[in-house]
Amino acid sequence: MSLLRVENVVKFFGGLMAVGNVSFDVPEGCVYGLIGPNGAGKTTVFNLITGNYKLNKGNIVFKGENITGMLTPRVVALGIARTFQNIRLFSNMSVLENVLAGYHCRMKSGALAAMLRLPKQRAEERRAIGKAIAELRFVGLEAEAENLARNLSYGNQRLLEIARALASDPALIILDEPAGGMNEYETTALVDLIERIRARGITVMLIEHDMSLVMRACEYIVVLEHGKKIAEGSPEVIKADPKVIEAYLGSDDDEI
Repeated sequence: MSLLRVENVVKFFGGLMAVGNVSFDVPEGCVYGLIGPNGAGKTTVFNLITGNYKLNKGNIVFKGENITGMLTPRVVALGIARTFQNIRLFSNMSVLENVLAGYHCRMKSGALAAMLRLPKQRAEERRAIGKAIAELRFVGLEAEAENLARNLSYGNQRLLEIARALASDPALIILDEPAGGMNEYETTALVDLIERIRARGITVMLIEHDMSLVMRACEYIVVLEHGKKIAEGSPEVIKADPKVIEAYLGSDDDEI
């Protein structure tokens, strides 16, 4: 069953076509990779899905609902969460507060209830803190809850972004180069984390230049070049595709 459908999506920046008639379907419950050389349009596709950019043509359908042109807060509320290629944390807030920010879209109490500290609001706040701590425990950062986000290592900042995204209870989590800046040990742990996320029933979509991670983690891969789709299929199919080898992977199988 398709959770996300991208249909003939086109995006121009001025006279430059960043994405040209790209289509793909993301099945529910899978780990789905989007790869390609720098400048291929991968992050632009993510930004179109999440409402950060407005597309020029095409449609994006999530859980059967057309979300084309929908504002980002509404997209998040529907169940799509993401991390960013360039880390976007609240660096002067605590690790726990950063994750609580991800849960905010699920809170029902309004500003008046918060100011008056009504019982219902206090109960919701306790649930939010419990949820945030659970997500920190899930990614291995519970002990860092009171630390400032800026004091975490680069790899742990990546994990904090994932915890914040998970706090919104997504059906689909989009990871933009989650292994960036990670060492080999951290990357191996990330593969395990991605599998555990999927085991929770959350579909995972990722951009990643670490082909070892992509081939280990993803069940299905789409390849972009110059904003256009040049291949799609299982990791085995992608590794053997001549167009992909020429455009991106190279001919040395040991590298992937």
